[in-house]
Amino acid sequence: MKTNAIFKRTYNSCLKLLSTEPIGDDLGSEPHLAARLDVSRTTIRAALAALSARDLIRVNGREKIIQRRPVPSDYYPEIETEPVSDIVEKRFMQWILHGDCKPGQQINSLELARQFGVSTSAIREYLNGFSQFGLLERRPSGSWIVKGFTKEFARELSEVRELFELRSVQRFVELPDSDAVWGSLDIINRDHLRLKEDVEKRHADFPALDERFHRLINNTSRNRFMVNFYALISMIFHSHYQLSRVDEKERHSVAIGEHLAYIAALQSRDKELAMAHCRAHLNTARATLLRSMDVNAPA
Repeated sequence: MKTNAIFKRTYNSCLKLLSTEPIGDDLGSEPHLAARLDVSRTTIRAALAALSARDLIRVNGREKIIQRRPVPSDYYPEIETEPVSDIVEKRFMQWILHGDCKPGQQINSLELARQFGVSTSAIREYLNGFSQFGLLERRPSGSWIVKGFTKEFARELSEVRELFELRSVQRFVELPDSDAVWGSLDIINRDHLRLKEDVEKRHADFPALDERFHRLINNTSRNRFMVNFYALISMIFHSHYQLSRVDEKERHSVAIGEHLAYIAALQSRDKELAMAHCRAHLNTARATLLRSMDVNAPA
């Protein structure tokens, strides 16, 4: 089921690429697409075969020529592209960050399972893994209590994020030119430039690009604890941003500009410059997170 979800998600991502490129253009090589979408070549091949079967592309040797624009019926439903664990994660974070729960409130696993449309075992598994981050507390009875997402927690989380990412930046700029990370960074840079050109229509695509960029940086830490903890950091920041639609396009435009400057600093291999842009961007992100908490606070 997980593999099927990955295929469908990759297929939908390919459709999004088709919708932004001119008819008749080459979609790109399998290695390029695999790196761009962060999936295996096997998954890309399966997605390309499905695109070809629906006459969305024409395969001519190594070329994948775009034949037509995708229509809504070409896409798989979003619910089919996500593993159950991701569905639980997304809905739980919306629930806990949107103010639907209060500090000290007891979590009813059965009620959450009904609300989220998943099994109680999926809820329990998620809560067990999530409890280490300090937002939940397990009672001796086996029940869970919400400790709450406060501004103090947000500031602490932002501080840890900066510590981790700055360490990753130091390692990033020291990687040899032969490391694949530089090719991935080039692709992300081009995707930022394309989004900047069409930000009026496509600014909602920024969170996914933001996730790819910061995950690429943090993964270079080669530290399993930092990489795993970044999943929580990313989830909380993006969940809060998506709950607030105020000035969304402007916020994304500013972040795109900061990312491009940050990427250029990384590409320069200048450690101090890269760390300075890292700090500046994460300061903006922290301010945005705290501001979104005020906007989303229950009346």
